[in-house]
Amino acid sequence: MFKYSRKNLTNLIISVLLLLVISFLIPVFRKSTLDILRAPFAIFTSIRQEAGGLIFYHRNMYENRRFRDEINLLRRKIMDTGELSVENLRLKKLLSFKQNTPYKVIAARVIGRDPSNWDSVLIIDKGSQNGIKKGFVSITFLGLAGRVLEAGETTSKIILINDPNLSISALVQRSRQEGLVMGSLGGNLVMKYLPKDSDIKVSDTVITSGFTGNYPKGLIIGTVIEVGVEFSWLTRYALIKPVVNLANLEEVLVIIP
Repeated sequence: MFKYSRKNLTNLIISVLLLLVISFLIPVFRKSTLDILRAPFAIFTSIRQEAGGLIFYHRNMYENRRFRDEINLLRRKIMDTGELSVENLRLKKLLSFKQNTPYKVIAARVIGRDPSNWDSVLIIDKGSQNGIKKGFVSITFLGLAGRVLEAGETTSKIILINDPNLSISALVQRSRQEGLVMGSLGGNLVMKYLPKDSDIKVSDTVITSGFTGNYPKGLIIGTVIEVGVEFSWLTRYALIKPVVNLANLEEVLVIIP
């Protein structure tokens, strides 16, 4: 029965094909045959075009995703390389300063900031077990940064020189004029208690005098950017830009007296 049905199907297909061939050969039937076949061929062509479009779309989408991933990977590699270069340069400067400074120092990384005093209190990764104590002075290879506010066992807090609660005895390097440097709002420092006839001017360098606390003499504090007269008209003041970028500290040195 199966063989008989298969034979009949074969005969049917051959008959249809012969009929189509004959229809094409006879001009009278050619147009009618083409009209009958046009619709199925149009549907087939449309399906083939849509399928080709979908394949092309998905292939392009895959390629675009792959290219984006490769570009992002290259960008990350470039950024990592740039960051490593910057860090290496910074650490080389710090190491060179540590080797040539006359002070005994401990290098420490900044690992955070105090949420209650974000702008002027750092947290470093060294503490009492490393020999650090409250009051020790913190510097960078550029100059003065601050002093130890609290010393835990493995971490410490550094209060920066821009904090209004911190005061430092200072000198104008050029004229040797003395004054008291304090933190102020806005990130700059202010040098107070300068006599009206004091010899101080814009661009002067201000250094530690060594008269107060554990601050060694001669550490650079910053540069004078403005000189004015106090409201009392009895003394002058000077605004100082810190030599150390206090907002972007990543490593510091702590001086061990």
